[in-house]
Order: sequence, then structure tokens, then C-alpha cells
Amino acid sequence: MGKKRVMVPAKDLDLSTVKYEHEVIKAPHLTGLMLKLFVRMVEAPVLGSLIMSFLKKQNKMVEMLQNTVIPEAPMFKPEFPPQDAEPSVVIVDEERKPEDRAELALKCLLHYDPASCWSGDSLPSFRYWKIRDYAYAYRSKLVTPSMVAEKIISVIEDCNYHKPPTPLLISFDAEDIRKQAAASTRRFEEGNQLSILDGIFMAIKDDIDCYPHPSKGATTWMHEVRSVEKDAVCVSRLRSCGVILVGKANMHELGMGTTGNNPNYGTTRNPHAVERYTGGSSSGPAAIVASGLCSAALGTDGGGSVRIPSSLCGVVGLKTTYGRTSMEGSICDAGTVEIIGPIASTVEDVILVYAAILGSSPDNRISLRPPPPCFPDLSSLENANTLGSLRLGKYTEWFNDVHSTDISDVCEDVLKLLSKSHGCETIEIVIPELHEMRTAHVVSIGSETQCSLNPDCEDGKGVKLTYDTRISMALFRSFTASDYVAAQCLRRRIMHHHMEIFKKVDVIVTPTTGMTAPKIPSSALKDGETDMQVTAYLMRFIIAGNLLGLPAITVPVGYDKQGLPIGLQLIGRPWGEATILHLASAVEELCAKSRKKPASFYDILNIK
Repeated sequence: MGKKRVMVPAKDLDLSTVKYEHEVIKAPHLTGLMLKLFVRMVEAPVLGSLIMSFLKKQNKMVEMLQNTVIPEAPMFKPEFPPQDAEPSVVIVDEERKPEDRAELALKCLLHYDPASCWSGDSLPSFRYWKIRDYAYAYRSKLVTPSMVAEKIISVIEDCNYHKPPTPLLISFDAEDIRKQAAASTRRFEEGNQLSILDGIFMAIKDDIDCYPHPSKGATTWMHEVRSVEKDAVCVSRLRSCGVILVGKANMHELGMGTTGNNPNYGTTRNPHAVERYTGGSSSGPAAIVASGLCSAALGTDGGGSVRIPSSLCGVVGLKTTYGRTSMEGSICDAGTVEIIGPIASTVEDVILVYAAILGSSPDNRISLRPPPPCFPDLSSLENANTLGSLRLGKYTEWFNDVHSTDISDVCEDVLKLLSKSHGCETIEIVIPELHEMRTAHVVSIGSETQCSLNPDCEDGKGVKLTYDTRISMALFRSFTASDYVAAQCLRRRIMHHHMEIFKKVDVIVTPTTGMTAPKIPSSALKDGETDMQVTAYLMRFIIAGNLLGLPAITVPVGYDKQGLPIGLQLIGRPWGEATILHLASAVEELCAKSRKKPASFYDILNIK
């Protein structure tokens, strides 16, 4: 019999008694024949439930969910207390047209000097072409969207012949791209461009609808049971700004993995090292941006799926507050932990795309009562003072719990630079119950995934899923209704802990991931793999953004000794996107000189 445990109410918890516990996941690392055999075992009627029960006990999930008295009431989706207004921001009406919001965001950016990148001088360090570089090139008739389209099409078509293959897109139609680019080229010729985003090329993750492409969620069958009649809300907002959509980007099947491994369509490779994973689940979007092929991409983030691959590929990824963007028209549109967010090579490009896609759904406006969205006013004179007053929260033992000290050292150096250059104060914090937070998250996302896929699995589609997805589904099936309610009681409790922390600090800072891009085992390419130790390192700092719906951003800050990118994560208060974007912009500027060109990079705008 399990021993009953009683938690003290969250408000009475004495933080001085909290001890940091390193997370140890007890689960086998399997590929090939052993992986297939394990799937057969976990899907067997009696044996399967015994194995899952054993694994859950080993990982203290049973103790947490079934033997513990949790005094808090359940919180079935994020509920936020009222928040103070952010300083030095420009408030935007989310009812305004996406193109107007993008123009307002443009006015908040620092002055653009075309001479800095078009003078012909070789720059001292590598930099990506930004959205404003494309806009300047189009307006100055240095290049047209149609010319850029031809370059992109030829690269995408060549990718299939690479050794190893680098499958960036799952669905792609060259003629559709040419048609969109020709329309944009005409608008520039006539001086009628729709917005700063007109003629900008973007990829859409394969779990977000982008008509006329199918949405497969990187499965082999989803498009057969779910048709696409129109764009997702976020995609239609981009289209109204003149964005050229290149197709559906590769991903970890159904978003249920952190590496980006996909035996169905091939595994996307990390542009910095082709023998390594991009991270997932938004593997294609991050790789497309990091390789210079597109200025930006849309991903989804239910368990780090925007931030993990952005960090591993050395680009910027924004996870917005839960409910800030509409999920309508995505495969995961009924969950309580997911958002759609932008990935781009720079913070300013993330701001421009965020401006276009933001806007809550009618349901979330009623239930969440979001305050008006804001952009950081990077061009204002008060900018420096606002940065200097920011208090950064750091839980040192957690911050340092990484696979290689290269990660914590590089991230620590950035905090010192922020203090020296801007006067930001770093305050030591304690975040209690991290194990409980991870457990509550896996039960929440797992139960919601199981609920949405149940009809198709009952209809015989479950056996068509990849082996690692089938193991996840076996775990999710083992969760009971009382497990789910217990997880939601934990959600309220952990929200309380974080809201108390945000009374003392403005932003929580962590490395984005606990390890840099892992190597792809050759045995994992054909049938996939399950490696929960790698998943634990990749998700170590991720969960608060999803379980609690907090905004978070990853910014590239350097490299480990193997030359692999390291990201710093900034977690903000509810609805605090402007503050983390402002701080991310300062971090990016401090680290700009250290940025390196990826091994696989396409200089799309180079017109020489």
C-alpha cells in the first residue's frame, strides 16, 4: 500500500524547507527491434498496464497523483490574477487589422540603416537577413519577391537529394509559391504593398492549417480524417499582410516529441551540424529559419515545441501567453497548454510576426479577459531606464542543472553583461515543486491528446502512428480521471508559487534547454527512438510556460565547445510579452558579435 502524503496549502509553504532535487527519469532508451518489441508489450492488454504502472511508480507519478492530498481546488486552464501595466510600451487594439498592427510594431523598432548591410563592406560578424532588409531590397528594386521565390524553390527541391536528406517541408507546391510571389511583385511595382510583411517568405508547421495544403501533423493519415477548408486564423492574418507561405514544415509526429525525429517523412537535420537533431516538435520551422531559407515560421508550443528547436538551432522563438493568439484551425486547438508562436532569426522579426498573428479567440476573451496587447517601444528614450529597473529571478541550483557546464556558464555570462550594460539586478529565487509541475503537465497534455485522438485510434489509426508516439499514447491511456483532476489541483498550486515569485521579480531567467543538440543515432532514423533522459534535459526549463500559460522567449546567446547553439530563456508574467521582448532585444544586441553562420546556410538575399 502507498503511504498517504498531505501537502500543506501553497500559501503556507515555507520556502526555506525546499530542497532542489535533480530529475532522474527511469525509462529505457530504445531503438530498432527493441523499440518495436517494447511497443508490442505496452500495447498488450494486461502486460501493457503492468509495465506502465511500474514505470509510473518508478518515476513517483503514482505517489504524486494517487497517494497525495492536494488542498487546492482544480484549475482546468490557466487563470491569471490582474496584472500591472508594463512600462515603456505601445498599446495596440487587437481589433485592428493585422497589417495595421504590423505597421505599429514597425514604428517601435530601432532606426533601420540600410547602409549597414547594403554598403558592400563585409560585416565583422555573421548576421541574418531581416524582414526590413527584404522590404528595403524590394522597395529599392534590388530584387523582387519572384526572384527570391525561384531561389527558395530551387533549394527546397534540392533538399530531397541531399545526403543525408534534409526534409524541411512535408507539403510544398512550387506553382503556388510562384503565384503568391508574382502577386507580391506586382504590388511592389504599383507601390501598393500591404504591409512590412509583404513578400516575406514563411513556413507553417504541419499541425496548423494553411489552405490548400493538407494538415497531417506529420502522420501518414491525419489528412484522411481531417480536411482543410481554409487557413487557420493566425495564417489568414499573415496572408492579409502579404506574407508568402512556402508550405507545411516537418515536425515530430503530432508534436509528441522533443527531438524532431520523424520516420514518416525523414528527420530534419540541424543546420549547425547535420548529424544532430533540430529539437522538436517544431523541427522544420526552426531549421528553415536557421538555414536562412525563410525569414520566419509559425510553430506550436505545448511542451517547449517552439522554444526547444529555436534554442538548438540558434534562432529566436516566442511562446505567447496562453490565449493571446487564436488556436482556431490547428490540430491542437482544444488544449489548455498549447499556443501558436513565431520563430525568426531576430527579436525584431519575431515582434513583427507576433504583431500580425496576435488576437484572442472569442471564447478566451470571455474566460481570460486579456488586457490589450503591447509592443516594447525600442525606439523611445526611456528604453534604457526601463531595462535598468528589471529584476531577473534566478534559481541557481536549477539554472546549473545542465548536461554540460558550457550552457550554464554562457547563460551566466549574459546575466553579468545585462547587469554591467543595463543595470539589471539578478535576484535569487526558489521555485518549489518542479517535479509536481512536470507530472501535472504530462498528465494534462497527455489526457488532452488522448481525448482528441481517441475516435481515430478506436477507428484503427493508432497502429499507423510511429513507435515512439504509440509508447506515449500507451502512457496517456493509463491516466485516470482522478489523475487528471489531481494534475489540475497541482496546476493551481504551482500558479500560486509563480505569482508569488513575480511579486519579487519581473522575469525568470533560465537556460532554454539542459543540453545542446543531441546526436541522431543511426538506428533511430528508420523506426524512431524513445529516450526519456534526452527529453528530460530538453524540457528541464520549459514547463511553466505551458502548464501555467506564461509567456517565454528563447534568444541565442552563444555556443558550447562543440560549436552548438545555446539559448537563454526569459519567462514573463501573464500577458507580459512586451517586457520579455524588450529584454530579449537587449540580450540579442549584447551577443550579436558572437553569432556564427550555420554549416548549412542559404544566402537567399545575396544578389551578387
